[in-house]
Amino acid sequence: MSKRIMTVDDSSSVRQMVGFTLKDAGYEVVEAVDGKDALTKLSGPVDMIITDLNMPNMDGIELIRQVRALPNYKFVPIVMLTTESQVEKKQVGKEAGATGWIVKPFKPEQLLAVVKKVVR
Repeated sequence: MSKRIMTVDDSSSVRQMVGFTLKDAGYEVVEAVDGKDALTKLSGPVDMIITDLNMPNMDGIELIRQVRALPNYKFVPIVMLTTESQVEKKQVGKEAGATGWIVKPFKPEQLLAVVKKVVR
């Protein structure tokens, strides 16, 4: 059975690229356009969440906080995929419960290396 990964990004081109990379590697992908959309689509098991930081309606940090508050998703790996690379932003992400951080633009191999590291 393939692993399910949720990608959350307000940019359709980023969702497309991440989705293509993951599907190509055999993962099942659930896409969401922002944090609010992600929470409504979070039904059933997901093995990982990849989220942008800056999004309308609900940003990545708030999404992580809300996901971590849900018993079924408390330990799901969540990786930030964002243009932000400041140490302070990473610290806020880590405090919210982010597992890792990838800076855009990313290489597909880089993304897959992180996915393989955190998805069991």
